[in-house]
Amino acid sequence: MAKRAIRTKKYDSFRGVDFSTDPALVDDTRSPAAPNMISDMGGMPEKRPGWRTVIRGLPGRVNGLFSAVFGAYRHLLVHAGTKLYYWRTDGLLPGYLQLMDGLPDARSTAVFMGGYLWIFTGAVLIRYNGSTAAAASASAYIPLTLISRSPSQGGGVPHESVNLLGGAQTVGFLADGTAEYLLPYQNVTSVSLVTVDGVTVPAAGYTVDLTAGKVTFASAPAAPAAGAEDNVFITFSVASHADRINKCRTAAVWGVNGSFDRIIASGNPDLPNTDFTSAFNDGTYWPDTSYQTAGTGATAIAGYLRLGEYLAVIKNDNGQDSTVFLRSGALDEDGEAVFSTKPCLSGAGAVSIFAFGHIDDEQLILTSSGVYALTVNSLTAERIAQNRSFRVDPRLTKEDLSDAVCASFDGRFMVFVGGHVYILDGRQPKSRGENSFAYECFYWDNVPARCVLAVEEGGRKELFFGTEDPAEGGAVGRICRFNTDLEGSDRFCDEDGDGEPVAITASWSTKADDDGDPMVLKTLLKKGCAVTIKPYNRSSARVYFRTDAEAAPRQAAYGTMDIFDWEDIDFARFTFNANDAPAEIPFNRKVKNYKRLQFIIENDAPGEGFGVYGVTKHFVSGNFAKK
Repeated sequence: MAKRAIRTKKYDSFRGVDFSTDPALVDDTRSPAAPNMISDMGGMPEKRPGWRTVIRGLPGRVNGLFSAVFGAYRHLLVHAGTKLYYWRTDGLLPGYLQLMDGLPDARSTAVFMGGYLWIFTGAVLIRYNGSTAAAASASAYIPLTLISRSPSQGGGVPHESVNLLGGAQTVGFLADGTAEYLLPYQNVTSVSLVTVDGVTVPAAGYTVDLTAGKVTFASAPAAPAAGAEDNVFITFSVASHADRINKCRTAAVWGVNGSFDRIIASGNPDLPNTDFTSAFNDGTYWPDTSYQTAGTGATAIAGYLRLGEYLAVIKNDNGQDSTVFLRSGALDEDGEAVFSTKPCLSGAGAVSIFAFGHIDDEQLILTSSGVYALTVNSLTAERIAQNRSFRVDPRLTKEDLSDAVCASFDGRFMVFVGGHVYILDGRQPKSRGENSFAYECFYWDNVPARCVLAVEEGGRKELFFGTEDPAEGGAVGRICRFNTDLEGSDRFCDEDGDGEPVAITASWSTKADDDGDPMVLKTLLKKGCAVTIKPYNRSSARVYFRTDAEAAPRQAAYGTMDIFDWEDIDFARFTFNANDAPAEIPFNRKVKNYKRLQFIIENDAPGEGFGVYGVTKHFVSGNFAKK
């Protein structure tokens, strides 16, 4: 009988996971199951960094993490429970200091504009100036709404719009020698300031009829000289519409020609398809004329994406209304900003106000069908939405995406939901189809993130998340951060709620491979088969086989790959090896008469790095399978 030819198969040039098809049908370069892996700088899969708790015992679940630079320092603000805290991360102050109380116990958002951080809580808009935080309405801009008004005849010339955030406004009058001054409103709530010729009139110098909206001077102001401007100014308040702004829960910074000089805010449940625009570089002034609507009120505005000079307004999807609207801005002949909104496309509705991000300059939306990009059709130049996450969508779309929160970090788009993380990797080459492409993807577990903050500044890259930890008598939250700043074994551990290290179980599985013919039995040779693993100061791997005849995998090999390091010596695994080249773990096991064979390479040891460069197998073909 002729000697059977030895065949060789190599699995290498790994990319990411693929949950979109059967484990037997995925590409050789992808894995049907690879928890807690991520690409290294060369694109090969390695164990993800762990995370640790940096602040614990916050009196409430973490509802928001916000970052802004004031002066030479980066400030981190934490919305936990009903309180707002301040944490300056240079270590010069205690861990956290309380700034405010009485906030809603719900997730919040923030934007930075005009030297302030503006926090939208759904109940009050907060302004933080680098040292104190307060309701923005407390310092609301008071507009001069009318000028050249006649004291008794009324009228006047409109000057500035009413501020929705505050009930106060000022009216300018041209005195005519009479004592009674009619305000433009009846049933005013108060008169707070009266000036004549630039001098404040004391309260004893006039009386106020709030119901009639009338101010009567004890001594009538004299008319100004001919051609002079207004000389009497009265500041008064009426019922405020501040809730229109205070109830907003999400915002973006945008302006004419894509500038960063206005806040666009939405998320008011009473006005779901309406958003409001602040005045130029001022979040304390929200003109009552500066609002836009997008589609019908049946679906709410969820958030915004910047598309060059345009702003994409993204709504929830109900299958009936447009989900994406494009807004443009221009200056009119008087130099005033004018904005217009038009429908753009349907079918890419966001699942929540935390469902947005980007990879480089591509804008992404988390929808109920996966992650979609807003892009331009190369033939028609029309805006379209294209799926970028189809390889993880079968698992991602089964999550409760209404609780998902997204972040853009280190060239990746990350979806945190249900203790899991779904990652679109923009650092690897894209896999292109006929008219589109998809990102390579990864999947992590044991990341209990309720909210996320990514900080990238120069060479500094930090990823924080806040938790919702159940505790006796209520929820106690923590602030955690990924160990991207650590080297060595401390990098590769998570923590439990008590601060104890938890091992990360990471693995890479090949497909269930039939080597091109499912009806021919194969035999894996005892010699010549190995997995090549990445070098670390401390690393190990277990190798499992699973054939078509086995319900569960069985361990075939175990090996370590340690490099000598004076700063990390374990005498139980002492080594003089100083070679940092990749190493092989031979299998040394024969597997007979299989139709399909899958390799699973796993590391579940605390404090160990782990990465897979490739798998090499040698086998021979045998008889035809009978069934």
